[in-house]
Amino acid sequence: MDEEKTREALNLHWQASAAGDLDTEHDIYDDDAICDYPQSGERILGRKNLQALRSHHPGKPAGFDVRRILGEGSLWITEYSITYNGQAAYTVSIMEFCNGKVLHETQYFSDPFEAPAWRSQWVQRTEQRRIF
Repeated sequence: MDEEKTREALNLHWQASAAGDLDTEHDIYDDDAICDYPQSGERILGRKNLQALRSHHPGKPAGFDVRRILGEGSLWITEYSITYNGQAAYTVSIMEFCNGKVLHETQYFSDPFEAPAWRSQWVQRTEQRRIF
C-alpha cells in the first residue's frame, strides 16, 4: 500500500470514528489485528473484538480532533484528542500496517493538565492545549 493510499485510509478511519460509523471505522483492521492499551494493561485480539469493545463504550465522543498524521511505509502515528463527558483525552495511536491493513495498534491516552506557573517565562500557551 503506498503512502497516499495509507493516508486516505487513515483519514477515512478517523472520520468514521468521529461519526460513530463502526463498520467503516474498523475496515482498516486486519481480521487478526491486535490493539494494545498499555496504560490499562489491556490487549484486544481481533477486529471483531475491537469493534465489539468500542460499540459498547458507555459514552459517545462529543468531540474528535485529529491534530496530525505522520508515517511512512508500514508505521503510522496519529495524534488526536477525543472528548468524553466534557473531558478531552489527548491520544496517540501507533499503527503497523501489513498488506494494506492494520495488524497492530497501540494507543496511549492522556488527560489534560494545567501548566505550572513556574515555567511560564519559557513557554508560549496554545489555546487548543488548555483545559476546558
